[in-house]
Amino acid sequence: MTFPRLIASLTMLLAMSASHAFDFKTVGAAPVILYDAPSTKGGKLFVVPRGTPLEVVLAYGEWLKVRDVTGELAWTEAKGLTAKRNVIIRTPNLKIRATPDDSAAPVFVADKGVLLEVTESAAGGWLKVRHRDGLVGYVKNSEVWGI
Repeated sequence: MTFPRLIASLTMLLAMSASHAFDFKTVGAAPVILYDAPSTKGGKLFVVPRGTPLEVVLAYGEWLKVRDVTGELAWTEAKGLTAKRNVIIRTPNLKIRATPDDSAAPVFVADKGVLLEVTESAAGGWLKVRHRDGLVGYVKNSEVWGI
């Protein structure tokens, strides 16, 4: 393999590994508009409510290509998103537990689609979360979307 070809292969490998990195942001204080192109002149697709997590797939200047919980891809302005971490429950009737343990008592039960604020990561793939009503408990990373 020639040196230029080796450099090109390594560059592609790095680009591919970077494309699999997940970066989640949360819609800030005001809802954001998702567009079909990185411009306010693009077609408006959706309005996403505040607090909703979005996966950042690509950054292009002041625009971000994002994926929502349904898997849809669209563009939004970076200024509308924050680093705060929220998650959405993936399954119906999920038990939010008192401690990060499958056998721990449930603090509350939440349905699919409920938004929770992440307050900290816990050991063993658990997250400490807070419901908007103030209830706090633990969920597994695999039970939510946005992490």
